[in-house]
Amino acid sequence: MLYQFEFRTYQRKFKRPLQTSHGIWEIRAGIILKLTDENGKIGWGEIAPLSWFGSESFEQALYFCNSLPANILEEMIFGISAELPACQFGFESALSNSRSPLTKGGHGGTAPTKGGTGGVKVPLIKGDLGGVKVPLLKGDLGGSRLRLKATFIVGSVLSCHQWAEPGNEEENNRYSGLLPAGEAAFSVLQMLWKQGYRTFKWKIGVAAIEEELNVFQQLIKAMDDLGDREKALLRLDANGGLNYSQAETWLKTCDNVLGIPNFSVKIEFLEQPLPVTQFEEMLELSAVYKTPIALDESVANLDRIQECYDQGWRGIFVIKPAICGSPSQLRKFCQTHNIDAVFSSVFETQIGRQAALNLATELFPNSRALGFGTDCWFDENQETW
Repeated sequence: MLYQFEFRTYQRKFKRPLQTSHGIWEIRAGIILKLTDENGKIGWGEIAPLSWFGSESFEQALYFCNSLPANILEEMIFGISAELPACQFGFESALSNSRSPLTKGGHGGTAPTKGGTGGVKVPLIKGDLGGVKVPLLKGDLGGSRLRLKATFIVGSVLSCHQWAEPGNEEENNRYSGLLPAGEAAFSVLQMLWKQGYRTFKWKIGVAAIEEELNVFQQLIKAMDDLGDREKALLRLDANGGLNYSQAETWLKTCDNVLGIPNFSVKIEFLEQPLPVTQFEEMLELSAVYKTPIALDESVANLDRIQECYDQGWRGIFVIKPAICGSPSQLRKFCQTHNIDAVFSSVFETQIGRQAALNLATELFPNSRALGFGTDCWFDENQETW
């Protein structure tokens, strides 16, 4: 079948910059895709690249979209190179939800925007695309002319809880809420706890380890006080920012938490303690300490997932569907390999989020809390198309 292809770039500004060991992240840029089939049925997709995590860059994704003709075949979508994993996810998701739409009522042709109008007009512009400076592409690229080079600012169209229908404490307990680095975590913890979250992720490897260990002790004490014997889980995410000695210190500290009597907080895992290049060291640490280790950057795309599995990793895989690559190939891998997986967000909009959640609940319906508790990081009052 032939599909009419349109796209828009977007920017989402974080309410507060996200601090990780990779640096400070202030604006999420991406691309919203729209496919219309021969019967007028519409499918929405999203390209949300994360180049410093291992995907293509925003510029590469934009160039790819500009190089496509205005009408594309299904075969072209499944032929997208694995070097463009975020593009693979975005286009396959758009194709999939054109058949089984993302909207709650099951109606195709409606953009997931507040009010459901799906027709917000954005002026055609030239030059600065998505807030990222790239050369202006002109003329005919592989038989296609440039089109729809619009840039706009977008926040969460609906809160995560409105779109995926969490919205209540029982549902929020299915998600892991992201806490900011440092002492800023305390106020966010209080807010998310009241919303029903009981699994949290906290970024480490940002400040001096002594400082973070001190905040950590205060944080788990605050969680225990809130819990009053109600179990809470904490995930520590180093984003590969620790050295071997620091990783050992954190793992010993986490193991000690396991031994505290009548304590309601459990450290679920330490995520990506070491850089991607130190796989063997993480494999070694996982065999020594009780606290599980989860791989994240090391398994950023499907090729890396397969590689780590082949090299003997049987611990936790943190899978970010929006940058992992082809959903159909990821589905095949997960159905043929018995892995312990956590699905996680890359701060995509509701379009990419819902496609990722659909995949997660299909493949791991009773798995660990999903890492999509990110709605508090963006404003809610802007459109996506």
